[in-house]
Amino acid sequence: MVTKEDLVFRQVVTLRDGARVLLRPLIKEDKQALLDLFVPTPYEERRHMRHDVNNPEIVAEWADHIDYDKVFPIVAVVGDRIVGQGTLHFGQGPARHRAELRVFMAKDFRRRGLGTKLIQALVEQAKRRNIFLLEVQVIRDLVTDVKAMQKAGFEPVCTFEDYYMLPDGELRDIVHLLLRLRHTEDEF
Repeated sequence: MVTKEDLVFRQVVTLRDGARVLLRPLIKEDKQALLDLFVPTPYEERRHMRHDVNNPEIVAEWADHIDYDKVFPIVAVVGDRIVGQGTLHFGQGPARHRAELRVFMAKDFRRRGLGTKLIQALVEQAKRRNIFLLEVQVIRDLVTDVKAMQKAGFEPVCTFEDYYMLPDGELRDIVHLLLRLRHTEDEF
């Protein structure tokens, strides 16, 4: 359940090149800045994403219908510009101890340490919500992304063959990675 502390979360981070970025929860008033982040995404990147982020209606829906108990979005802001977004997608019922983590950054903010800062902020939010496992699914061909998640502490646990279908119908393998936030102890 979302708390007031979750919603007032603010963190200023400094990237490797000295740029300062504000991390905070997404709010409804961020709709245009969120559109400006996602809609220009070129096809070659979009084809690997779950949603058609080039469709303004889909992206606007994310800002218009925020439910922090289902998806907790954190945005990275420089001035009035959103330069990145990370989300925690919470499981329900028997999956309530798990959350899926997703991260996206503007092209000019990649490879500067922002992804790592977003992941760290999301991990802290997951811990506050008593999440045991964070999950990430990455297309196996995106080797740099898989390595980045491993560097952040995620461990590959399996690969699903032909699990993801690209818009043109091509199939890709998915690497499923986990980060254990809480270890269960064997008791007797």
